[in-house]
Amino acid sequence: MDVLNLSIGGPDYLDLPFVEKIWEITANNIIMVSAIGNDGPLYGTLNNPADQSDVIGVGGIDYSDHIASFSSRGMSTWELPHGYGRVKPDIVAYGRDIMGSKISAGCKSLSGTSVASPVVAGVVCLLVSVIPEPDRKNILNPASMKQALVEGAAKLSGPNMYEQGAGRVDLLESYEILKSYKPRASIFPSVLDYTDCPYSWPFCRQPLYAGAMPVIFNATILNGMGVVGYVDSTPTWHPSDEEGNLLNIHFTYSEIIWPWTGYLAIHMQIKEEGAQFSGKIEGNVTLKVSSPPAQGEKGPRISICVLQLKLNVVPTPPRSKRILWDQFHNIKYPPGYIPRDSLDVRNDILDWHGDHLHTNFHIMFNMLRDAGYYVESLGSPLTCFDARLYGTLLLVDLEDEYFAEEIEKLRDDVVNTGLGLAVFSEWYNVDTMVKMRFFDDNTRSWWTPVTGGANVPALNDLLAPFGIAFGDKILNGDFSLLGEQNRYASGTDIVRFPRGGYVHSFPFLDSSESGATQNVLQTSGSTKADSPILGLTVMGEGRIAVYGDSNCLDSSHMVTNCFTLLRKILDFTNEDVRDPELFSDSNKQDSPLYEADNQLPSRRTDVNFSAYSAIVGKELICRTDTRLEIWGTKGYSLQVRGRNRRLPGYPVIDLGRGLNSTSDASNIWRPRLTVRSNKDDSLGNRYLGLFYGDEPDAPMLVGGHWLVPVVVAVTGILLLSFWRIRQKRRRRRKGSSSGRLANI
Repeated sequence: MDVLNLSIGGPDYLDLPFVEKIWEITANNIIMVSAIGNDGPLYGTLNNPADQSDVIGVGGIDYSDHIASFSSRGMSTWELPHGYGRVKPDIVAYGRDIMGSKISAGCKSLSGTSVASPVVAGVVCLLVSVIPEPDRKNILNPASMKQALVEGAAKLSGPNMYEQGAGRVDLLESYEILKSYKPRASIFPSVLDYTDCPYSWPFCRQPLYAGAMPVIFNATILNGMGVVGYVDSTPTWHPSDEEGNLLNIHFTYSEIIWPWTGYLAIHMQIKEEGAQFSGKIEGNVTLKVSSPPAQGEKGPRISICVLQLKLNVVPTPPRSKRILWDQFHNIKYPPGYIPRDSLDVRNDILDWHGDHLHTNFHIMFNMLRDAGYYVESLGSPLTCFDARLYGTLLLVDLEDEYFAEEIEKLRDDVVNTGLGLAVFSEWYNVDTMVKMRFFDDNTRSWWTPVTGGANVPALNDLLAPFGIAFGDKILNGDFSLLGEQNRYASGTDIVRFPRGGYVHSFPFLDSSESGATQNVLQTSGSTKADSPILGLTVMGEGRIAVYGDSNCLDSSHMVTNCFTLLRKILDFTNEDVRDPELFSDSNKQDSPLYEADNQLPSRRTDVNFSAYSAIVGKELICRTDTRLEIWGTKGYSLQVRGRNRRLPGYPVIDLGRGLNSTSDASNIWRPRLTVRSNKDDSLGNRYLGLFYGDEPDAPMLVGGHWLVPVVVAVTGILLLSFWRIRQKRRRRRKGSSSGRLANI
């Protein structure tokens, strides 16, 4: 067998028995062609095995050279959250209204990437046939065939690289390449051009600038010289002119290339001296690849690969226009049963689209760019960014836990550094999760959700210092806000919020298991109970907005978008611009929302969450998606007090109970807030007393940074005064005693 077509696939790229079988097939020089999937037009929906780099992944187009609506879009999501996905599909071919044979007799019209894939498989077979049979095994392999296809493809105008790959398959162009082919290595894509829009989306949508998180571009190394190859030395950046030295570029890559393919990720930052630079940076990245000699050859095969870069750079934007997206605390399928965010969607039970700015949140990303915002992504803990540089930290639909250091730093970032915080939560209800359990015939095991749409207990721990918490209702309904009709799709409610803030409530039905009985009782009446879903408040020098649903930002199963609301929230969190409707006096909280600890959502105790988490039982460390100067550290340290409390990254040192001792991991990820009748110093009373006591909350919280020094100073003055009084008394006693002795 020389060529194999596979018109099946699925989202589980961690199905190792299957993935390893594909590796075995391609390693034995069988060229595999596979359909990319029919989950378009959604992004982040690539199917396995077509998403593997050693497989030719095929998307579908119609006869007008438009990407078929059903064709799955990239990027690959294997690499998240720390890295960035690869370009897939590799190529596209006609896949709509293709005539094929019926099982019985005659012909019928077929559509799907399952139809486009065998078209390409047929092209591959024709290309194989033009190579003389004695030379086929020496020249043709999965890498050389992919090189011929992607280099010969016709790039379509309109679709981006994650929709069309290299473009429409071109049999004749690929034939011309193979006619004179000599075994070599290459990089795909071979060009990253910020001026080539929309093909180079999302890179062409946002320029580089100094002070930003690294922009990562993940390219594929194709090694037509052999099934095994080696990257002999570190890749090298060759700028075209002096301005190119403003680019700080680092690389992560496959040192061993097998089977036939590897990866080259480039991490790009603009140096601080380029903070005011505006213009283009051009140059090449070169990579040396070697493979063992073929039969009859004496020395190794060597090839130099080239990746061309043409980058757009602008001066560093102001803090008020910069947003940081938290990618790190997202957990997706696979490996665990992470359920869908909208429970109304019955045909897609898993949350598997990556939850990335450039996958299922790509429409929101484009909207924010159109609104003038610069959006960066953080794939490491919250200790790994400098809050002074960003207007708002955006937390959307997050499923993971939080390190204790993250909770502490975020409180300081908001209260003392003025960081804005915008949180879009999701449903979380243990009874509903238990009911969603099912028996999977493929794995012969019971599957149960490891969390809800979002990890509300973890979010509540993160928000506890601000007196904010979400509940466990699952709310659905339509409402009007900011002049727009909105759909609340399986969102949750707000059950704690400090007084002085602004809270918006609407009448919804609770579809959770625990809320079903209440709904039955309520339907007999004429009205539904109002549920708080949106809250806005000032907290120290920063501002916070929380909303209980993310479906309106997620393009996967969006009913209505809430982009207007998001923009108004960012106006507030970034620049304290207040929309009159959102900050109406009628929505101001004269008393705090408060729900007791035993009524807050609790974690599942029957799930081994550490198997899916990047936090539980793990070490806090900043990875290669963060600023280069803090790679491999715990991030930006917190000083006790003062304005200049940021230091460069400090090394990972085992301090026993300090920082992130792994022996205390079980305690770090499950902090509970408890309010006891006695005035103890528990975490709950320390934080909640600020919001639910007799004194104003926000001033008390802000006062914390000067109260301790004042108390220490006053105490010192009093002690000094007492000491001086004592010294004077001693002198008087001494003088009177000497006088008495003189008289005697």
